[in-house]
Amino acid sequence: MTDGRSGAGGRDAELFGHPRRLTSLFATEMWERFSYYGMRALLILYMVDYLLKPEHADKVLGLAELKRALTALSGPLEIQPLASQIYGLYTGFVYLTPIFGGMLADRLIGRTPTIVIGAALMVAGHFMMASEHLFLFALCLLVLGNGAFKPNIATQVGELYAPEDRRRDRAYSIFYVGINIGAFFSPLVCGALGEKIGWHYGFASAGIGMAIGLVTYLVGLPRAPASRTRPEPAKPEPLDVARLRAALLGMMILFISTALFWAAYEQQGNTIALWAENATDRAVNLLFWRGEIPVTWFQAFNPLMIFLFTPPLIAFWSRPGREPSTVGKLVLGCLLLSASYLIMAAAALLSGATNASWLWLLLYFVVLTIAELNFSPIGLSLISNIAPGSSRSTVMGIWFSTSFVGNLAAGWLGALWSHFSHAEFFLLLAAVAAVAAGMIQLARPYLGGLLPATNSAR
Repeated sequence: MTDGRSGAGGRDAELFGHPRRLTSLFATEMWERFSYYGMRALLILYMVDYLLKPEHADKVLGLAELKRALTALSGPLEIQPLASQIYGLYTGFVYLTPIFGGMLADRLIGRTPTIVIGAALMVAGHFMMASEHLFLFALCLLVLGNGAFKPNIATQVGELYAPEDRRRDRAYSIFYVGINIGAFFSPLVCGALGEKIGWHYGFASAGIGMAIGLVTYLVGLPRAPASRTRPEPAKPEPLDVARLRAALLGMMILFISTALFWAAYEQQGNTIALWAENATDRAVNLLFWRGEIPVTWFQAFNPLMIFLFTPPLIAFWSRPGREPSTVGKLVLGCLLLSASYLIMAAAALLSGATNASWLWLLLYFVVLTIAELNFSPIGLSLISNIAPGSSRSTVMGIWFSTSFVGNLAAGWLGALWSHFSHAEFFLLLAAVAAVAAGMIQLARPYLGGLLPATNSAR
């Protein structure tokens, strides 16, 4: 078996068929995602149930000005639409700033220092969330830190493999397991602390998780992919202009469809959380134990399923002649996302005026998870593959900007939650995802020429 290669062209020992260096990046990302998803599981509930109520909103520095700006764009905003708009702005800008984080790493200080700076900013931001006065400033720090961290650690994974190495897709799927182990435990820990003890305890626990992630990365630096720790102007890596243009063309073709995918997908932390709180029968009767599932724990369903489903999915696609093309997986992911919201529309229609069983949400998350596994890590792999090495972090950051647009759209769509019936709202999301699938399918012939022959669209 061929050894994995680092970005500098060196050899690296293997573990379970992949470079050992993947382990360090896996663990670091796991803790970073613990902090992000732990905070996200609480965010919409914290705003709707506490922070944006009149008796608390006046304490938040800058909130009045932000509300005036959003009202000028969207019209009058009650608590829930305002919370969804803020949620969309936060999750959106989390995916815009990676453009600048990628440029900072590629052109100035290198990937490793940029990751460290980003992690430190996120530690500070999570602990600032414990103060409601600094809520908006804390969100800004988290956005900036994520921008520095996200594109560079994802790029370091891709640098472990040669361009033609078919293990790249599977490596990103394994990396995704690390993301989702952290995302699974965070609602159980941060969510439980926030719901049962106090919101600020939940946010502080997210900060502790991010601090562990920073320490994990620093300890694992000897295993990290070879990367510049400072600019090297004397020996600049030549810019492959033709390949850069091809990568940008590929992203332009996929931009709108990918943004539509995220606009529908990101409702799970927004309106799906509100559905779980207000329209779901969360009672569980196991004969020997009866209880009610906490609202934030539903946010653990998706990462748990990613952890459980990734190994069999990788094994299934690994069989000769069975694995579809990269573009084929993207189309499949969009179609399955559409199906997940058809399930929720059925739940809303069949439940009528009563609360729907939590099993509908379980089925929704099963289908949504398989959709995600066929879309998100595959998109990362595609961009890592077609981007030139000298601009790979920048191109990766631009790719994350599709999620910026998608999350802004998710916030705007979430603001419609109060204006549509639940069934109508879910049917709208199903249509959004179906349109994304159609757009990628139409672009398939153009995308085929941008990928290596072993992984071309077909």
